Amino acid sequence: MTDASLTLAAERAPWTALSAVTTAAPPLQSPGDAVRSALTSLPARLWLALGVIVLAAFLGYLVVRVNRRILVGAGVPETIEGTAFERTAREFGTSTVSLVANLSGYFIFILGLIVALTIARVRYISTFWNQAAEFLPSLFLAVLVLIVGLVVGDKVELLINDRLRGVKLPQAGIVPSIAKWSVVFIAVLVALGQIGVDTAALVVLLGTYGFALVLFGGLAFRDLLACGAAGFYLLLQQPYSIGDRVRIGDTDGVVQEVSVFVTHVESEGAEYVVPNRRAFTEGVVRLRE
Repeated sequence: MTDASLTLAAERAPWTALSAVTTAAPPLQSPGDAVRSALTSLPARLWLALGVIVLAAFLGYLVVRVNRRILVGAGVPETIEGTAFERTAREFGTSTVSLVANLSGYFIFILGLIVALTIARVRYISTFWNQAAEFLPSLFLAVLVLIVGLVVGDKVELLINDRLRGVKLPQAGIVPSIAKWSVVFIAVLVALGQIGVDTAALVVLLGTYGFALVLFGGLAFRDLLACGAAGFYLLLQQPYSIGDRVRIGDTDGVVQEVSVFVTHVESEGAEYVVPNRRAFTEGVVRLRE
């Protein structure tokens, strides 16, 4: 081989090597092709898990809408209007109806999420699923019972306050609070029982509380109980009625209203609220015109 041939071969060698490398390199993919390739390489179980999550989200949203309509149609917002729980919920920009409706939606979504993770074969999720399948329904019921207990307790307090508004007894002011917290205590007891907490000690405490309530309540509210007993007698026997002119003790006037605890008597532009027990202790005189 001549010197000229060797020089020409040396000059062509880099280009020959570059051509070989270029021929061996894979063709470049567009971003869309790369994404499509990555998606198609995912296992089928991941797609199924994603579908379960989407379905759970849709069902949760649907249940929230349906429950909200049912609660509104049943008149729940009007019933719980003015309760402390409803006022607190409004301060946070929500309502009791929304909380209860959303709670059911969250429950369905979380349940669907756990099912999706199980399908995707996430590590340790099967063990977690076995425990969650037993605990989540109980937790849902416990939270629901607690919310209902708080709302019912607030409503009982409002109703008793309204009924005792005309009773001029110092002990009457604590009756609504006792009734409210009694309802809340029972709700807490039921809620704890739902999630598996041993409530034996709480049941004993509830029994002690009930006994103390009856014992000390009978002593503290003897005047109120006397008014109530007298009121039931007056409502059943009706020795006087609205429009009659009566004298109860040193108070005389025209009867305007008779309730369980008090009688409203109007005289010379003034209205007297007379405890019904005075009708027994001081007597009632019906005045003739």
